[in-house]
Formats: sequence, structure tokens, C-alpha cells
Amino acid sequence: MKLSLSNRLLTALESPQSEPPLAGDLPDLRSKASTRAAVLIAITDRDEPGVILTERHERMRTHAGQIAFPGGRAEPDEQAVDTALRESFEELALAPADVEVVGQLEAYGTVSGYSITPVIGVIPPNLPLEPHQAEVAAWFEAPISHLLDPNNQQKEYAVFGGRERHYWVIQWGDKRIWGATAAILVNLARRLKWQG
Repeated sequence: MKLSLSNRLLTALESPQSEPPLAGDLPDLRSKASTRAAVLIAITDRDEPGVILTERHERMRTHAGQIAFPGGRAEPDEQAVDTALRESFEELALAPADVEVVGQLEAYGTVSGYSITPVIGVIPPNLPLEPHQAEVAAWFEAPISHLLDPNNQQKEYAVFGGRERHYWVIQWGDKRIWGATAAILVNLARRLKWQG
């Protein structure tokens, strides 16, 4: 009998991890990140599961045009799951009732001072998602098998704040997924060892 996607994810999340998770964009970032945030890794429950990603509007003040998970800054005293579900509803009209939360990954610190907790949820396929006009230019679903394949996860380098730093990039078609979003996918791959 084949396990459900949720059960497969739960089993993988509870298994020991062979590689430590990436802590942040810079080695000392986790301790410096002060603003709590959460994102939803929404995985579609289909034979070939996908991950829902958003493309931010070019006119956004921060991270304009970048590809991201739905999510954002936590409200005071708000738990990561509540933040991820609230922000996903605001950005994509993804109803919390349509998300089966199966777990969380370790927080990831960003160079902009955020500590992001990724929340993993399973959603039905083909939901009529609607991007928030002010924040989200578009959304798309990318195959989880492609995103979590280490062969598709590349390191690139740039100078930031006077020092060289590396960041992750995952290319899917014409979509360039990089920075914290790609690093969170690398952490998810390390945690799940995705077998399809």
C-alpha cells in the first residue's frame, strides 16, 4: 500500500539527516536575525508533486521581482504556522483549511535581518489561487523532484558588504530561484532525500 504524500513527508521529516541544515546567508547570521518571519512550502498532492512559488512585483520595495514562497513577517506573539497560513491567504487566497501542515524546517537567517521559519504543508492540486495585485505578479508550480535534486542546486558567489558570500541558485525553465528561497529548498532536500 502506497503511503499518502503527507505520511511520506512526515516519515522523511522524522528521519535523521546526514547533512546539517544551512543556517543563513552568512555564518554568524542566525544570532543576528531579529525579525521573525515564516513561509509556506505548499506541496501539491498529485502523482508528481509540485511546490507553489510566487514572483514578487517589480515595484516592491524589497526583493522586487524575486521568486519566493508565500509568507512574510510574523505578528507579535504569532506562531510560525499561523504566520505562514495568514500570509499565504493574503498573497494567494490559499485558504488555511486547504493546507495540511506536516512540519517545519529549522529557521533560516537572511542578510536583511529576518529569521524565516519554513512551514511544510500539503495542498490539493489545481486550487484556484489568486495573486494579491499589490504584492504578487504571478505564481507557478515547479516539480518538487526538480527543485530538490542536488544536481539542480548550484552555488554562486558575490561580494556583499565588502566580503564574498555564496548563495544558492536553482534554475527551472526561465525561473531563477535564488537566495533564501533556494537555500530553504536545499535544506528541504537535505531533510527529505526526495525519492519521488
